[in-house]
This record gives sequence, C-alpha cells and structure tokens, in this order.
Amino acid sequence: MRSRFFQKYLLPGCIFQSLIIAGGYGTGRELVEFFLSLGPLTGLLAMGLATLIWSAVAASSFELARLTRSYDYRTFFIRLFAPFHRLWFVFEVLYILQAFLVLAVVAAAAGAILLETFGVPPLVGVVGMMAAIGFLTLRGTPAIERFLASWSFVLYAVYGAFFILCWTHFGDEIATGLSGSVVEVSLVFKNGVGYAGYNLAMIPAILFCMRHSETRTEALGAGVLTGPIAMLPGLLFYIAMVGQYPEIVGEEVPANVLLELIGSRGFQVTFQVVLFGTLVETGAGLVHAVNERLAATYAEHDREMPDRLRPVIAIGMLSIGAVSAQVGLMDLIARGYGTITWGFVVIFVIPVLTLGVWRILKSARALPFGP
Repeated sequence: MRSRFFQKYLLPGCIFQSLIIAGGYGTGRELVEFFLSLGPLTGLLAMGLATLIWSAVAASSFELARLTRSYDYRTFFIRLFAPFHRLWFVFEVLYILQAFLVLAVVAAAAGAILLETFGVPPLVGVVGMMAAIGFLTLRGTPAIERFLASWSFVLYAVYGAFFILCWTHFGDEIATGLSGSVVEVSLVFKNGVGYAGYNLAMIPAILFCMRHSETRTEALGAGVLTGPIAMLPGLLFYIAMVGQYPEIVGEEVPANVLLELIGSRGFQVTFQVVLFGTLVETGAGLVHAVNERLAATYAEHDREMPDRLRPVIAIGMLSIGAVSAQVGLMDLIARGYGTITWGFVVIFVIPVLTLGVWRILKSARALPFGP
C-alpha cells in the first residue's frame, strides 16, 4: 500500500473505480441500463469505448492538475477556464446534483442489500453507511486513500471469484449470448460516450490523490491506467450477466439473480458485504471531494477548515440522498443519469480534451526535456 509505484500509477484508478461503482455499477443495474440493454456485443463495444474515453480524459486531467498544482475541483476548473474562471461554478452545480443522485442510489442500494440478504430493515443499512462515511471523512485524505485502495483489492478478488463461479454454472449460456448477438454501431457511440461522460465527473473529485505525481510520465501513466482499472470489475460482471440475457434486463438488482443461480449462501453473504463496502467507498469519495474544495477555500483566506465540519457535511449530504432514494433504484438510474450526463461532457470533457490538452502541449514545448 505504501509502494511509490502504487501511489503514483495505480492509486488514482483504484479511487476512481471506488467512486463510480456506487449502487448501480456494483449491483449490475447500471451496467444493464447502459450496456446490456443494447445487446451483448453492442454493450461490450460500448464499454470498450467508455474505457478509452476514461483513460484519455483522466490522463489529460491528471497532467493538467500536476502542472497547475490543482488538487481540488474548484481550483482545477478556475485554472482550466482562466481567464473565464467563473465558469467553474457550472461544474459545481452539476457535481452537487450528481452527488445527491448517486448518494440516493447508494442509500437505496444499502437498504436493499441488508433487507434482501439479512432481512434487516433498510434504515439500518442507511444509518450504518452514514456512520462509516462520517468516520472516514473525519479522518481525512490518508485514511480515505487507504480505505478506497484496500477495498478495491477486496473487490477485484470477489468479482473475479464471482465471474469464475458464473462461468462454471452457466458458461455455455454466456458463450451463446455473445456469439448470437449483433452490433448496433450508433448505440455503441451514444451509450459509450454517455456513460463515460457521466462518470468522468468523478475525475475532478479524485484530484486529491494526484499530490503523489511528480512527473509528466507519472501523471499520464496514471491516467492511461485509470480506464482499465475502473472497468475491469464491470467487465467481469457484464460477461457473467450475458448468460441470463435478455431476462436479466428487467431485474432491479441483477447481482441477486446471478447469486441465486450460483446457489452458495456463503458466497452470497460475502458478495453483499463487499458490495456494501463499495457503497461506503463511493459515498466517502463524493463527500471528500466537497470537503477538499471547502478546505481549499478556507486556505485561500488563511484559515483551516474545522475538522468537525467534515462529518457534518457528510451526514447532511447523505441525509438528502437518503430522502431522494424513496424514488427507487431503477427509477433513479433510468431517469436521473441521462439528465446531467451531457452537461458534464460540455463543461468538463470537451474543455479538458481541447483547452486542457493545448495547455499541456504548450508546457511540453516550453520544457521539452523537463518533467
């Protein structure tokens, strides 16, 4: 965990994956909504496109953050949009709206997981998640980095085992689903770009971990690896779901369908515990980005952000999300995600791939043999 290589090249991807997995990715519902509903092969290609976009935008953002020493989203956008720095506020509005949507998904999923797995009232799951996130935000960046990175390794191990078990039980159905599918190129672009654009809003939220990058090679390398690191668990999950296509498209929590088919109560409990941990990951990362933005504002006024304010903000944001969760998991994903996706494409993805890349290239020409 303390490896310099891990901190510089792998940690950003692990933290990005931790933020995007949330309830939709982790339960499979989001993967169905954006990808499997298109058909197995079309969805697979759309996932590949989203991965490439993640890597390109992450590499550009990480290097720009390193060059400008921008480790929170407010500072990053002020420097990206200079001299039109007031445009940073548009991103914050979209980010806050998205954060409440994702926290609503997380709260709904936390309650559903404990209810379906252990028969515990949903409120217990929501309160437990709030307590864990509040504790992590109080501890600050080092604790959050350690938790997100550590749980990512647990997640990869469990999703790997999940894929193997699914292949063992219905591998023939998976192979048939992939081989019997057709490709719709237009849908590959639409959903691949849409899914990438929505989740890329998390890139500015993880800039706090870019303090470890010291050179251009490290920042760009971390960015290139971010896409594959973040998508790998989703790819394994997606392929496993292909064996139950198209019936699984209508399921609210596709993971439960596959777990029932596997038939192992022990693995089902293990998977759901790990999934609950991913909800804590996502919530903690979302809230920490807001706290880091506020901390930077305090620092600009030569003040230090009070530690007690961090968990207060966390509990406040989670409470709003929990109330919003009453809409229901499927409705939240189907209705909410598409609404603000293209706003992030316009205000973040396009600027960072144009203006941001131009500034990076300008810096490289000024210092051709520099870092």
